[in-house]
Amino acid sequence: MDGDIDYSLPYSSRRPIVCAKNIVATSQPLAAQAGARMLAAGGNAVDAALAAAIAATVVEPTGCGLGGDAFAIVWDGSRVHGLNGSGPSPARWEPSVFEGLRKMPARGWASVTVPGVVASWEALSRRFGRLPFAQLFEPAISYAHGGFMVSPVIATLWAAIAHKYQDQPGFRECFLPTGRAPAPGEVFANPGLAVSLEMIAREGSDAFYRGGLADKLLAWSQMHGGLLSKEDLAGYEPFWCGTLQQKLGDATIHEIPPNTQGIATLIGLGILGRFDLGRYAPDSAEFIHLCIEAMKLAFADTEAYIADPHLDSFDARSLLSDEYLSGRAALIDPASAKLHAAGAPEQGGTVYICAADESGMMVSFIQSNYEGFGSGVVVPETGISMQNRGMGFSLQVGHPNCVGPRKRPFHTIIPGFATKGNSPLMAFGVMGGPMQAQGHMQVALRTLIFKQNPQAAIDAPRWQYRAGKEVLVERAMPAEVIEGLRQRGHEVLVDQGEAVFSFGGAQTILRTANGYVAGSDHRKDGMVVGF
Repeated sequence: MDGDIDYSLPYSSRRPIVCAKNIVATSQPLAAQAGARMLAAGGNAVDAALAAAIAATVVEPTGCGLGGDAFAIVWDGSRVHGLNGSGPSPARWEPSVFEGLRKMPARGWASVTVPGVVASWEALSRRFGRLPFAQLFEPAISYAHGGFMVSPVIATLWAAIAHKYQDQPGFRECFLPTGRAPAPGEVFANPGLAVSLEMIAREGSDAFYRGGLADKLLAWSQMHGGLLSKEDLAGYEPFWCGTLQQKLGDATIHEIPPNTQGIATLIGLGILGRFDLGRYAPDSAEFIHLCIEAMKLAFADTEAYIADPHLDSFDARSLLSDEYLSGRAALIDPASAKLHAAGAPEQGGTVYICAADESGMMVSFIQSNYEGFGSGVVVPETGISMQNRGMGFSLQVGHPNCVGPRKRPFHTIIPGFATKGNSPLMAFGVMGGPMQAQGHMQVALRTLIFKQNPQAAIDAPRWQYRAGKEVLVERAMPAEVIEGLRQRGHEVLVDQGEAVFSFGGAQTILRTANGYVAGSDHRKDGMVVGF
């Protein structure tokens, strides 16, 4: 594919294109190097991705932790596999528990669902890994015990959001031990987390779900009114779910099926596939207008229909049928922004990491606590910060995603993957809550339709559809594009830097005939490491 790639960097960037036969891309340099260490030690892409992910719980606590969830897409050398590592709600979470509330709690134990990330690490390692599971923890344990120098973007985010969590049980002691967030370049250690990581490395996921860490977690929950039970933890297992697919040019985009928002990317791309994309310029108002309108339609459908597939009979694949997508595309006016509602198909927040190795294995992996530090709850002496994924439930009675017992909530985090024919082509992801599905669309279109290299596709100015006709764009968006969108009826807001992390952070690895080409987002601290 090398002849099709444009290696120029037309946008402002502080990052080089990285070309190598073994490669890891993450949002934090120390995590990337942890992954590279596994490749150098004879490990494969799964080993590299997992070591980077485990290290990220230490060096990027503003995005993930042991109390979060995860998803993965893996090309094992012959086919694609999808893993759903999201956890369900506690068995005692009947709707009556939240009676009288207008929306689900965002903080505290009332927002905590069963964490899936630790079990997901082990499931991936057992099925695809080459190195011993314990070896993958070595960099993370070193960073947690000895401390690490906090990178600038993470330090800025830490300081900006810490006030939201400081009153939650255990948060100050773990993440504000000096009474404030660490400054850029300051050394931060997390000895409790080091001990937890050592236990998991030694005992496997049993330590977290059935052993000593589970005991501490449940005791802290009970002390503060949480409803998580021993059975909730002990009964948890991630599951292999495959992927949903959508054609994009001569490639196929893969996303994890619901309960994730990944299908929104596929719906949006399927709608755009009804237009002659080749006649547009990627940075033109007319093209971005079509993308925004397609994303509006996709989000309307996901908000209405997506829930835990184990408890909902709706077949999400009906949203991807040719007939349905053609009908949705017909609603788009190329000259005017519209308000779109959900259709009626017939039934039949985060850390992203990608890695690839010389054998051809490619991994797209994502893990998250959801909103920054998640619930804000931290289990004493363990460094375990708990996610607030319960916030993803609806309180609307009768809605497919209405809160209930042992139910997985709607999830924003999504790994992306692309194949071409029977070969892997690209592992990609864009962190950042509702930005993720539309970020996937933007990066995939630029890379696979307009043939931009991964770094250029990541560097390009981004837009984010919000609600109604409101669209947020980056300051780097050309003035003529902003004016063109406004002329089409979009209510365009230009980000002036006041919103923290509005446009997400991306990593992409693209396979070529000779190896891989990769990029990492300048909006984060990350980097690509390869050899």
